[in-house]
Amino acid sequence: MTPAARVAAAIEILGDIETRRRPAADAMKDWGLARRFAGSGDRAAISSLVYDALRRKSSSAWLMGESSPRAEVLGALRQTRGLDADAVAALFTGEGHAPSLLTEAERTRLAAADLTGAPAHVAGDFPEWLAPQFAASFGADAAEEGRALAERAPVDLRANLLKTTRDKALAALAHLSPQPTPLSPVGLRIAVRPDGRGAALAAEPAYVKGLVEVQDEGSQLAALLAEARPGMQVLDLCAGAGGKTLAMAAAMDNHGQIYATDADGRRLAPIFERLARSGARNVQV
Repeated sequence: MTPAARVAAAIEILGDIETRRRPAADAMKDWGLARRFAGSGDRAAISSLVYDALRRKSSSAWLMGESSPRAEVLGALRQTRGLDADAVAALFTGEGHAPSLLTEAERTRLAAADLTGAPAHVAGDFPEWLAPQFAASFGADAAEEGRALAERAPVDLRANLLKTTRDKALAALAHLSPQPTPLSPVGLRIAVRPDGRGAALAAEPAYVKGLVEVQDEGSQLAALLAEARPGMQVLDLCAGAGGKTLAMAAAMDNHGQIYATDADGRRLAPIFERLARSGARNVQV
């Protein structure tokens, strides 16, 4: 599919979400099943644009002067992809499977409209009913905080200290351009590509060998704050798939004992493969 056809598909899916009031994932799945010609790269790019548009729904409506799937995509292309009016116009040609030509009003708003005067919940793309709570928590920074929360999440990894150091993990994954996480001393961060596709970590030797584990920086910090140390007896009461268990096992250098437990045994199922890959030996599930 051409980039313009992907944009048209995103507009169509957003229209389905709005009309039928259904989850975005369901709408995208149905669209893909009905259009087998769309490859995995096409579906990933379309999905990325759909979610970008949903994340910037309110601010895009303000910028474009209307609330519609087309306006949401136009706003997303400008706000999240950094495209100017000419670059957007190159996608909206009306030819083949491309969306129809930009109107003069759309081109003008793409070139000149901004969020000056927009309420905080619009500029920050958070629900209006949350505005009082955001104002109480963040004051004048409410819009800025909202926009930060609406950003696409990066991929965070934790260096497994049982097998490596963060510096060595950064070197092993250098081709993915990882950066140290700003707060966790054992974290690495990989930016999501503009097309929305993340790195194929399952095929990375550093991941297969257990040098790194996928874990959000917030979860890494929670495990660090627990202050598990070698020789301790530790209980992970709601262990789930075991991310924090593995982080604490590394902090304990395999000395002491961790009990990973969860009320739902099905949630624990992934932990066994992860334990084997990580080299952790002081965990009882």
